[in-house]
Amino acid sequence: MTSEELRQWRKAERARLIAARVAVDAATLTAYRTAIDAHIERAFPGLRRGIVAFCWPHKNEYDARFLARRLRDAGARTALPVVLAPRQPMIFRLWKPGDAMARGVYDIPYPAAGEAVEPDAAIVPMNGFDAAGYRLGYGGGYFDRTLAGLRARRPGRPVAIGVSFELARLESIDPQWFDIPMDYVVTERGVYERQDGRLALLEPPRVAPPPDGYSSPACLAHEIKDDRPEK
Repeated sequence: MTSEELRQWRKAERARLIAARVAVDAATLTAYRTAIDAHIERAFPGLRRGIVAFCWPHKNEYDARFLARRLRDAGARTALPVVLAPRQPMIFRLWKPGDAMARGVYDIPYPAAGEAVEPDAAIVPMNGFDAAGYRLGYGGGYFDRTLAGLRARRPGRPVAIGVSFELARLESIDPQWFDIPMDYVVTERGVYERQDGRLALLEPPRVAPPPDGYSSPACLAHEIKDDRPEK
């Protein structure tokens, strides 16, 4: 597949997957969101101790604002991405309800002021995802550039947690050199970890330890206890 053929294929797949997502009814979206919230809170307790970046929902994407509120209540700080210029890495600014907002790319709100921060984890929306954990976004390359830049300064950070619905699954997006895979993918089904270049579904009550270089006070994935009653 030539680069132009790949671009056109991704454009068509993006449109198809967004249309499928937009067609999901409100009650089902709420059920998906509730399940994803629960999976993330159970699997990544360390999110409560760091800076967590998330995105304002667009076109029926997973709505991380409910999770962000609970994380803030537990001690985390939350941040939103800011596009400064086309084809350039984004920055993140801390955000909480009541902060002044402006409108940016796709008319999505972002914090109008504030210093740039470097998140410990990023909850990244995906129009599609493949079996190797690669993400189909909106085609601008913003997240790939941003993750590459941040990780050049802080290897392994931010941990990339892709979020989407099972309906967005693809076999492959035919990843290119600039595509950065997610470390984890979370859907209504559960939590997947990227292991040996493929996504593996992690079953509770344990979550696999994070890759080398992720260990710190804000470590995001570690052993968790089973909360089922003893028999």
